[in-house]
Amino acid sequence: MAVEIERKFLVRDDSWNDGSPGVRIAQGYLSLDPARSVRVRLAGENAWLTIKGAVSGISRAEFEYPIPAADARELLERCLPSVIDKTRHRIRYGGHLWEIDVFHGANEGLVLAEVELAGESASPQLPPWVGAEVSSDDRYYNSSLAATPFRMFRENTGQPR
Repeated sequence: MAVEIERKFLVRDDSWNDGSPGVRIAQGYLSLDPARSVRVRLAGENAWLTIKGAVSGISRAEFEYPIPAADARELLERCLPSVIDKTRHRIRYGGHLWEIDVFHGANEGLVLAEVELAGESASPQLPPWVGAEVSSDDRYYNSSLAATPFRMFRENTGQPR
């Protein structure tokens, strides 16, 4: 079984940004059941269908399959309740690949950094631009952001408006 182990953090400033354009991503959910979400992701002409299991600590089952971009565009029209729009940047720091997601639309103002780990006990070196850890705060799961966008709860996050 494929397992995703990741930690997620708010980003405190833009000192990570080297000016590269990143990759624009449209991401939607066909199922938001916490025990088994089904996600469609389109990045340019690359697309995937992903099934994720329930979270246990910072781990969960993850199965991802490439699909035709045309299929992804059609599936995104059927997603509920909304499609997430974000730009993903990838940065190497401390021997790990960090993914920084800059959200647009209903999640504008949210910037998250994620790092995938080999095990739950792994302790990556944290970059200086990383803020509070939100790995266990389900409001920051992409599936939650599709249902309850960041603009609906950002007053309590400490992030700029």
